[in-house]
Amino acid sequence: MAESCEHLSAVGAGDFPPPRTPTGCEECLAEGTRWVALRECKDCGHVGCCDSSPGKHATAHYHHTQHPVMRSIMPGDSWDWCYVHEVTGKVA
Repeated sequence: MAESCEHLSAVGAGDFPPPRTPTGCEECLAEGTRWVALRECKDCGHVGCCDSSPGKHATAHYHHTQHPVMRSIMPGDSWDWCYVHEVTGKVA
């Protein structure tokens, strides 16, 4: 795991709002396209697909909103990511 940053320090699961579309990527659901894995924005609960997915909607959301932190919402995952510092953290 990489070094952390101020955006990820002490981030816990309770710091994330309920996912807006917990069963899929918001844009992929609207477009009828597929995703590989799902990521949730800490600031607004947007659910986007990972960078291994064709749409890369989680990263596109960051570029559009500048919301710096997302987490994986895949079963068994407990990590988050800071787009600003490009580091991974562990969601408490």
